[in-house]
Amino acid sequence: MPRIGIEGTLSDVKGALQERGYELVDLRQEQDVQNCDCCVISGQDKDVMGMATASTQASVINANGMTAEEVCNQVDRRFQ
Repeated sequence: MPRIGIEGTLSDVKGALQERGYELVDLRQEQDVQNCDCCVISGQDKDVMGMATASTQASVINANGMTAEEVCNQVDRRFQ
């Protein structure tokens, strides 16, 4: 099963992904994205001060404005 990195503020998404059997990794620091196949972010601190540095080559899903079901569907599509 793919490893999904997820921000701690997305507890509803985290629960939904766990129910679908995904292996989850809490994203607390930059090193946490290593070995993740996909990352789900809240989008709240995206491009702070206009600067962005990519820490991973994995797919990134910005969950801002999406329901937990919509995020899960996006993750599912990436691994079908």
